[in-house]
Amino acid sequence: MPRILFASILPLAFAQAAPATAAVQGEETVYRAGATPLKGYFAWDGAVKGRRPGILVVHEWWGHDEHARKRARMLAGLGYTALALDMYGEGRQAVHPAEARTFAAAVRENLPLATERFNAALALLRGHPTVDPGQTAAIGYCFGGGIALAMARTGADLAGVVSFHGSLATGAPAKPGAVKAKILVLTGGADSMVPPEQVSAFEREMDAARADYRTIVYPGAKHSFTNPQADALGRKFNIPIAYDPEADRQSWQAMREFFEKLFKGGNRPRDSRP
Repeated sequence: MPRILFASILPLAFAQAAPATAAVQGEETVYRAGATPLKGYFAWDGAVKGRRPGILVVHEWWGHDEHARKRARMLAGLGYTALALDMYGEGRQAVHPAEARTFAAAVRENLPLATERFNAALALLRGHPTVDPGQTAAIGYCFGGGIALAMARTGADLAGVVSFHGSLATGAPAKPGAVKAKILVLTGGADSMVPPEQVSAFEREMDAARADYRTIVYPGAKHSFTNPQADALGRKFNIPIAYDPEADRQSWQAMREFFEKLFKGGNRPRDSRP
């Protein structure tokens, strides 16, 4: 049975955090899926000893941008190695929602292409010298959340998947027993792009697939609630998105606890806040 939590949007009582470590490193990389060059961004903490879990970061429909890279660095601050991948190719970024919609549809509606590009990034992540290749997961935002869930539906070899305000609809529902990854869905209660009926349909799908999943709904949070640029973009293009700092903090904490439990026994994560 799904566990649906309606999280109150109140300030979180975080533990005292150590200052952000100066050992977090970022590195651009170019890799390929077929003939398509893809631009990625690695982040890891050189002060962490030994191999550690690796986490893919799948960008919003705007493309591989600073939002995805920031989240990769934040994951590095927690003791993981993260790779912000490129689903569009050549690091393309959209400047208008119509362009973003076109870029996203070209990938979302071509599952073999999406799988090829996702798996190319996963292989790259597993080959990084700081990563334990047997402990990998993925997080995604908006379009990226939908991509991460699509990979989980096909049985991708991941320990876990976290979707932040990601699309939950699918034309290829998971088959019973197919989902290997544990799933955490973090969605906004006022997200008109992911309405309650879509959440309910997703939960029915996961129940039928016998997946291990959890859904958390943040009342009042709109689409793209983790992106500080959402307010400006929403006003500029008249689209129903908005940043919600408390939903951002609470969803990041939920992800952190999810990964701590998932990867227990490995390097102990530290505090890294949005």
